[in-house]
Amino acid sequence: MAQPVKTLLNGNPELRPLLVKAQALSALQNHFISVAPPHLAQSSQVQVLSLQLGTLSIAVANATLAAKLRQLAPQLVILMQGRGCEVSGIRIKVQVSFDRLQPKPAPHKLSKTAQNAINDLSLSLNDSPLKVALGKMAKARS
Repeated sequence: MAQPVKTLLNGNPELRPLLVKAQALSALQNHFISVAPPHLAQSSQVQVLSLQLGTLSIAVANATLAAKLRQLAPQLVILMQGRGCEVSGIRIKVQVSFDRLQPKPAPHKLSKTAQNAINDLSLSLNDSPLKVALGKMAKARS
């Protein structure tokens, strides 16, 4: 957490519980990631939500990941308890919108040589869907 924000939250008696809760959730997230299998504990796919009455609530990005974590929950509870966490059960919630959107890759640009070669090829072909597609490609890239 950024130091100025931490100082602000810690300095205000009304906001101090928020800092304590955030630190506790961060610690639980780190404990969970350390005990879960690496391919399942990717921080972008799994997020600790809360710990209430011994039940650790976890949000996951998809149903497949949720099913696998539900199978492993009893072992994960034992491992979390071994790390000093007061966890007696794990509840998994699927939050499809939780998964971060990946940016679309930028379209590749053709070099002038490639554009000319595609155009020449399209001109040398007989009328066909391929000729039309190559012609459009050559025009769109220029």
